[in-house]
Amino acid sequence: MAEELVLDTAIRDWVLVPLSVVMVLIGVLRYFVAKLMRSPAASPSPDPKLVKEGQVVVRARHLRTGAQFIPAKAFKSRKVYYTNEENGLLHVPKEEAQKAQAAMFSDPNMAMDMMKKNLSMIVPQTLTFAWVNFFFSGFVAAKIPFPLTLRFRGMLQNGIDLGTVDVSYVSSRSWCVYIFLTVFIKISSKD
Repeated sequence: MAEELVLDTAIRDWVLVPLSVVMVLIGVLRYFVAKLMRSPAASPSPDPKLVKEGQVVVRARHLRTGAQFIPAKAFKSRKVYYTNEENGLLHVPKEEAQKAQAAMFSDPNMAMDMMKKNLSMIVPQTLTFAWVNFFFSGFVAAKIPFPLTLRFRGMLQNGIDLGTVDVSYVSSRSWCVYIFLTVFIKISSKD
C-alpha cells in the first residue's frame, strides 16, 4: 500500500514556485536568444509564391474539414480542382519536389542555422538541469490529483528512490522536465 504524504507549504513556496518561474524565464530567454542567433538570410521577406501555396493548402484543408456541409458533387469538383495531375493547384511533379529537397541540403547556411539553434537549446538546458539537480534533488514537490499506474513512477519520481510512495507524487526534478516540455512546446509553436 502506498504511503500518504503531507506536503509542506514551504516546499511549495521554496521549491515548486521558484522552479516553475525559473523554467518559464529560461524558456522565454532561450526563445529570444535563438531569435537573435538566426541569420538574416534564414528569414528573408516571404516569397509571394510560397505565401500563395500556403494559402492554397489552407483552403484545401478547409474544404476537407467542411466536406459534410456541401453537396457531394460540389466537393468532388473542388477536389479535382486541387488535385488534378495535369493542372491541379496541389499537384507538384516529382522532379520539382526532388530538386527542392536537394537545394535545401546543399545550402551550408541552413545547416549552420540548425546547429546554432540546437546549441542555443542544449547548453542552457544542461545548465538548468545541473542547477536543479544540485539544489532541488530529492524533494517531493507536488501531487497529481488523479491516480496513475506504476509505469509512471520512473517518469514522475525521478531522483526519489522510495518504492512505497504513491505514484501521483512528483519529484522536483520531474517537475522541472514537465515545465521545460510545456514551455518548449508553447514557444516552438509560435515559430
